[in-house]
Amino acid sequence: MRNAVVTPGGDQIRWVELPGRQPPRVYVHGLGATSAYFAEVAVHPLLTGRRSLLIDLMGHGISDRPTDFDYTLESHADALAAALASAGVTGAELVAHSMGGSVAIVLAARHPHLVSHLVLIDPTLDPVPRTPVSSGSSDIASYSEEEFVTGGWEEVRDRAGARWWSTMRLAGREALYRSAVHLTRGTVPTMRELLLDLKVPRTHLLPEANAPFSGTVALTEAGVVVVVIPDCGHNIMLDNPEAFARATAAALAPRVED
Repeated sequence: MRNAVVTPGGDQIRWVELPGRQPPRVYVHGLGATSAYFAEVAVHPLLTGRRSLLIDLMGHGISDRPTDFDYTLESHADALAAALASAGVTGAELVAHSMGGSVAIVLAARHPHLVSHLVLIDPTLDPVPRTPVSSGSSDIASYSEEEFVTGGWEEVRDRAGARWWSTMRLAGREALYRSAVHLTRGTVPTMRELLLDLKVPRTHLLPEANAPFSGTVALTEAGVVVVVIPDCGHNIMLDNPEAFARATAAALAPRVED
């Protein structure tokens, strides 16, 4: 396990690293998840052999869970940037899921030297309403922080299901709540607008159940490759790891310039 101090107070981000060739590949999980979501696919024959960092965002998994951290997407991105700098990473291929995709977009916009390619797995690109209609970020954000920390998290736990709760329980409650709130608020410009303006190669993996995807035309016109993955839900790399590995390997294959 590796670690890096990423805040003035000494809080650390931690990750598991697989040795291999450059450029490095960085796997970034979503809200309430951990880098363990990528443990199977990172060693898939189509993806193995690259120096790979399976990293836990601040407040999640094996990373620290400070209660004085604001957990905005910008702060997540800056903390991740500090960890990557400590690891000697530049020009990384980021493979990022859900909220991690949103963080990766912000990272690429704020710290462009760290990112050479984005593979975004069903990311949040726009602000979302705060309504308790699902077990996602909008459900968590529908509480006040006090309500969530003092008991609302138990209600969310019961709606989340066993898979998500298995990793959500490792997140700090303040970290989970604030991350969800800021994910629903989004960024200014929005994550979608930031993505459209980025110059690095970008691939958007989309579950077939969510197709057709709103905004696909604008994304493709901006150079974002949208790939529909069958037989999966939001957690593409868990639901259909074989199709995920094929799509990701194709996205990261060296491009032949005209």
